[in-house]
Amino acid sequence: MNSENVSLPNFSADTCSSFYQYLTSQRPDLLPMARWEHSLPQQGQTDASLMSTRPLPWPHGTTVLAFTYDNGVLIAGDRRATEGFQIAANRMEKVFQTDGFSAMAIAGAAGPCVEMAKLFRIELEHYEKLDGQPLTCEGKANRLGHMVKANFPMVLHGLVVIPLFVGYDHKREIGRLFKYDITGGRYEDTDFHAVGSGGKDARSTLKEYFRKNLSEDAAVKVALRALFNAADEDVGTGGPDLVRRIFPTVKLVDARGVRDVDNTQLATVCEALVNEKQET
Repeated sequence: MNSENVSLPNFSADTCSSFYQYLTSQRPDLLPMARWEHSLPQQGQTDASLMSTRPLPWPHGTTVLAFTYDNGVLIAGDRRATEGFQIAANRMEKVFQTDGFSAMAIAGAAGPCVEMAKLFRIELEHYEKLDGQPLTCEGKANRLGHMVKANFPMVLHGLVVIPLFVGYDHKREIGRLFKYDITGGRYEDTDFHAVGSGGKDARSTLKEYFRKNLSEDAAVKVALRALFNAADEDVGTGGPDLVRRIFPTVKLVDARGVRDVDNTQLATVCEALVNEKQET
């Protein structure tokens, strides 16, 4: 959101700890949904007239996944964005750190997805500043569910946002994974999940290779294998590009916080997977 020439009401002692709720009540024009207000249903339109069968003209992020491992939880995504039958981007970021101990990945319409990730990060920071302590892991997951639910009117126009959320729960000392539906329904998964156009193919690989208490290195290899196999079957999913050095984004969340898996390690694992495929 552009801060130029934008004024917000002064915060008072009884200000709501939810920045999203505050923005909704005070300046709804600054919400991401307001950017696509012109495409909202108009009075008198029927549901049938809202649904379009023509290709949607905006970029879509595709496959993201998450699963638990020995010390925490891993979240990853490919880098491709598609626009109909064309590739819109090969370096799109779909995995975002939301605070010191949580992260989210998004699949769906690229613009609203990225806007929601940015707003959610502000939401968590705002709460921590006002309350003096961060939200619990489950509280963060609930807040994200409210934001997904608020986006539902845009789903009728193809602006779907489907996130995965992961965080480290300090009370239970485990990594936790939450998935969502388009209505904002929130569901916890104790093992793994993947969404996006290649989500089904990624889940098939995870079902075969996922094990309880995987080591970090083993978890990274399983994640890359799942995205690699999804790219083999789904045109919307981008596999590792060893020539241009474009690799999936992989983040680890544990008691130490959120960490990025560096490109050196990703390249090594991807090259090993390519060699493995060539031998079979």
